[in-house]
Amino acid sequence: MSNVLIAFILTAFAGLSTGIGSALAFYSKKTNLSFLSTSLGFSAGVMIYVSFVEILSKANESLTSALGESRGELMTAVSFFLGIAVIGIIDKFVPEFENPHIPREKKDLKELQSEEVLEKSSLMKMGLFSALAIAIHNFPEGLATFASALSDPNLGISIAIAVAIHNIPEGISVSVPIYHATGNKKKAFFYSFLSGLAEPVGALIGYFFLSFLFNDVVFGILFGSVAGIMVFISIDELLPTSRKYGKGHQVIYGFIAGMGLMAISLLLF
Repeated sequence: MSNVLIAFILTAFAGLSTGIGSALAFYSKKTNLSFLSTSLGFSAGVMIYVSFVEILSKANESLTSALGESRGELMTAVSFFLGIAVIGIIDKFVPEFENPHIPREKKDLKELQSEEVLEKSSLMKMGLFSALAIAIHNFPEGLATFASALSDPNLGISIAIAVAIHNIPEGISVSVPIYHATGNKKKAFFYSFLSGLAEPVGALIGYFFLSFLFNDVVFGILFGSVAGIMVFISIDELLPTSRKYGKGHQVIYGFIAGMGLMAISLLLF
């Protein structure tokens, strides 16, 4: 199986895990906040560790070999902050309430799982805007997952799992309000599933355009940007959300476990 196909499968798995969140919302009576908190911390640990230890170093290696040491290191730093700028700009243009990077209060999660919280039209609007916001955010995440897996399938597996974990609560935030607005689980699941499709679509579009230009410089800039995107997502979304839902040191335990597992996997593979 070619690396391109493996990378696409991993990206699709990561994106479509919004459907897992949708299923959990329908078939569990309440959200396990402790598990959610630890899992999000774990995901952040994986993303931050692999971004600084593996992805950014690969970007630097590629750029310095093509541009020389000083220019290559400068371009590595520029591409890292370019990735942060891209995802930050996307975040800026999404209204706060619909933004999946804004952690909800615990009571909001519980209210979303109650029958009559808001008017049905408001619930439907909430769900659809959440789906649109998540789709916008998932586009660069899909490119990040795909690029990582294309370079190294083992690395891609770790990143795909981390992205999948953080997509699960996003699936909940789309499907629950739509379900309570329509009473239709299939429709709610469809919109949740659709929001996750943005990741494999982002991968395909990115690959289509970049394949014509692919060289060491493009690869290095792309990888540096991927590292920036993943660090931003971890600091802006995963850690604050994990802290919001967790108790005591659950966040840091999950975070360290994620870094430790990533370190072990990189050493073994």
